[in-house]
Amino acid sequence: MTPSPDSVALVARGVGKTYGRTTALGGVSLEVGHGELVGLLGPNGAGKSTLTKIACGLVRPTSGTVEVGGRPAGTRTARGMIGYLAELFRFPRWMTADEVLVLHQRLAGSGGAASERAELLALVGLFAAASTRVEAMSKGMQQRLGIAQALVGGPRLLLLDEPTSALDPAGRGIVRELMGELRTRGTSVLLNSHLLSEVERVCDRVAILNEGRVVTEGRPADLSRPRGVEIEVDGGTRLYEGATREDVPRIVAELVASGERVYGARVLASTLEETYLEAVGGATG
Repeated sequence: MTPSPDSVALVARGVGKTYGRTTALGGVSLEVGHGELVGLLGPNGAGKSTLTKIACGLVRPTSGTVEVGGRPAGTRTARGMIGYLAELFRFPRWMTADEVLVLHQRLAGSGGAASERAELLALVGLFAAASTRVEAMSKGMQQRLGIAQALVGGPRLLLLDEPTSALDPAGRGIVRELMGELRTRGTSVLLNSHLLSEVERVCDRVAILNEGRVVTEGRPADLSRPRGVEIEVDGGTRLYEGATREDVPRIVAELVASGERVYGARVLASTLEETYLEAVGGATG
């Protein structure tokens, strides 16, 4: 059964891609729902960018299928639903921010005119830089301009490849706010990133790729596992391995009943970073 275009923005089914004897993707299946933010994590060479390029229609899969809004990836209709920011991109250095967006409005066939450009520049914190030339912009400003061009025409699905890699903390904060705004608008996002903390904060679901396959998938909160409960008492702390939040009242009550003075309790859980390192066998980006 074909998913409804209104409920699923992106569907990848058993996608494989080989380059000669090298396997970039080995049967990846993934969905991005309407208005859902999905983070794609994995070390370099895991296949993240390859999957994104297949979704854009820039690369053809060796096997499997990818659909955007119920249409085959790479078709004119599917491309019209997508906004894309590549990891490595360049804008003409002599153009102003506004002129870059004019160019991309023409390429995308957008009729948003000046009002759309002003809104997008404001969204990424560049409203005051509309007349600034690309050559005078910092790398972080260019990165935010790249996000703005990806939003030209109001795409249903946004594909972002390392969008926060060049941003300072303030710039990453702007992008986090933007992700929240996109969610309220119903825009779907597939976000490739090495910054696990950013993905954990903004994404509804996370898929971890390693050696061309999805090895772990789920909500960030579900990917963390309980590591026990730490209780602070006279003389230090005690670790109750395997205990959960529900066990805290009982443990505290037993300690108090035995004459212990309890000063605090902390539930311990693995972080997304720990889950990631375990899933990829310690491989780094």
